[in-house]
Amino acid sequence: MRSSAVVAPEPCHSGEEDSALAQAGTGMRGSALLWAGPGVGCSGPRREKEEEVEEGEPQVQLEARELWRQFDQCGTEMVITKSGRRMFPPLRIRCFGLEPKSKYMFLLDIVGADDSRYKFHQGRWMVAGQADPELPKRMYIHPDSPSSGQQWMNKVINFHKVKLTNNISDKHGFTILNSMHKYQPRFHLVKASDVLTLPYSTFRSYVFTETRFIAVTAYQNDKITQLKIDNNPFAKGFRDTGNGRREKRKLAHASEQRKELRKSDRQEPGPALHSDSSKSSAEGV
Repeated sequence: MRSSAVVAPEPCHSGEEDSALAQAGTGMRGSALLWAGPGVGCSGPRREKEEEVEEGEPQVQLEARELWRQFDQCGTEMVITKSGRRMFPPLRIRCFGLEPKSKYMFLLDIVGADDSRYKFHQGRWMVAGQADPELPKRMYIHPDSPSSGQQWMNKVINFHKVKLTNNISDKHGFTILNSMHKYQPRFHLVKASDVLTLPYSTFRSYVFTETRFIAVTAYQNDKITQLKIDNNPFAKGFRDTGNGRREKRKLAHASEQRKELRKSDRQEPGPALHSDSSKSSAEGV
């Protein structure tokens, strides 16, 4: 099944219950609509109270959690572009406790973490005012959905194909975000065998607070830039930063100097030919 995106509910901002939930790496259960269609008001999934994890209950574990924590300590930034940009670190999870033969679907949405707009000032992020109006939210359906519980439990569930954009007219199903706003990814496990039954299926939501990030059009914190370079072999975003542009200019300047030096070496006349060479050059002007 191909990946797809649908209109998601209004953001559910994290509270004390969500924080405790994220630390535990477990989910909340509900049975309300996962999203609302155009023109339908919806305040998001109705969550029941947080419950203790019981034996046999589905559990989700965040992969590369320590790496995420390193980024979170510095204030994770994710670049958003008009054409869409993938996330690094990528969102990857493992799940346990599913019914092996039952069909499940995994979904992801990214919602506002608070009601603030931010700015990077004097080496740190600070609140700069009220958040901008929310953009249309989309629920990303993992392309392997639906799969059996056994199939999900046998592998790392990778959401690396999710792309972030600031293009409000996006037609590709990318996640639309506001720059300089903080966001929180949420994973949703739905026991369903068909996308048409999703709005009426029971689900569990999982939040890991270390995956929160601020959306930017260019990296602001040099520490984040360095973490990206150190851990991401592609580090595409680095080329969009001021440091990347400066390095490009330095390399281009050095290359031009080498070309001029080689050209000068080839054209340097010998002592006996100096006057003829000068005359020839003058005639060619």
